[in-house]
Amino acid sequence: MSVWDDLVGQERVSGQLDAAARDADALVTAAAAYAPPPEASKMTHAWLFTGPPGAGRTQVARAFAAALQCVSPDRALGGSPGCGFCDGCHTALIGTHADVTTVAAVGTQILAEDMRDTVRKSFTSPANGRWQVILVEDAERLNEKSANAVLKALEEPAPRTVWLLCAPSLEDVLPTIRSRCRHLNLSTPSVEAVADMLVRRDGIEPAIAAAAAGATQGHVERARRLATDERARERRAAVLSLPLRIDDIGGCLRAAQELVDAATEDSRQLAEEVDTKETEELKTALGAVQGGRMPRGTAGVMKELEDRQKRRRTRTQRDSLDQALTDLTGFYRDVLALQLGSRIALANTDAEDALERLARGSTPESTLRRIEAIAACREALDRNVAPLLAVEAMTMALRTG
Repeated sequence: MSVWDDLVGQERVSGQLDAAARDADALVTAAAAYAPPPEASKMTHAWLFTGPPGAGRTQVARAFAAALQCVSPDRALGGSPGCGFCDGCHTALIGTHADVTTVAAVGTQILAEDMRDTVRKSFTSPANGRWQVILVEDAERLNEKSANAVLKALEEPAPRTVWLLCAPSLEDVLPTIRSRCRHLNLSTPSVEAVADMLVRRDGIEPAIAAAAAGATQGHVERARRLATDERARERRAAVLSLPLRIDDIGGCLRAAQELVDAATEDSRQLAEEVDTKETEELKTALGAVQGGRMPRGTAGVMKELEDRQKRRRTRTQRDSLDQALTDLTGFYRDVLALQLGSRIALANTDAEDALERLARGSTPESTLRRIEAIAACREALDRNVAPLLAVEAMTMALRTG
């Protein structure tokens, strides 16, 4: 199974990247043999992957990184790079390849200090791989200083360094950066394609796979989580019941508190899984003595780790809230479809009784205002408004319509 087989509904993009990976392999082979490089190469030093949430931007970029690092002997026989089985492909896909560096926003932004070592590494030759690959998962979260650092690396790239940037849209990336990248836009996979993937690769029952794919409207990772994680299904059910629990002001405030508490619990669970391990590993690396006492001069390093963990908890909470808001938007979209007599498929078929009840009890105009209230809550969270205040304002607006 090649690395491209994991990409759902992205056949056009996969074909372009496969051709680029072939040319990249030829470039490295020619350099090793001191031969002239092939002409009209489809390979370039910087790529920008855009597309809506759930399209699989990071998955596509990582598959391309694996193809660039592929060391399968089949390549010499005319095979395509990206076999999916060799050491280069495997380590790139699971994130342990020494020459594939992944950068993701720990908090709401990628800070310059988070990019400093990565930019420095981009100017070095690969340690044992075929390319030095820098994968930036959240290019839209680069702040001014970190974006300028990336821009300098793109302007003067090392011969065998490739930058892979992922962002929702072109407008989310600085013009000076996107003008130096080859742009590939991904499309949202169809519900049928996502359901088929869940059945074939994850062994999900067809009925459960279809329901999860329909509920997430083609969002691959959320569909997989919904199909395999009972807690995710419980959280979604609680969110979809919210419109029926805001008949009075007290209900609005309670519903808002429950949403924020659920997001806080998500961030706490992640902290339990990751923070303790990170802290212990850093203490060991710094030479902590028995009993937990740290050597002198290491307090600053520990404080930096604590700050990163705090930023990550904040982002996890915001991402969890954003997922709940996405589910709410889909719910009211279904209500609007029923009110307008639309024939589009409903995403939330498991809540059809509640959808019909709200559709009968309100007007399309009020439903649109409720959708706008959810969007306003998103904007408030992006401006760092306190989550509870933003969600309370939203639930009050949902009540009045």
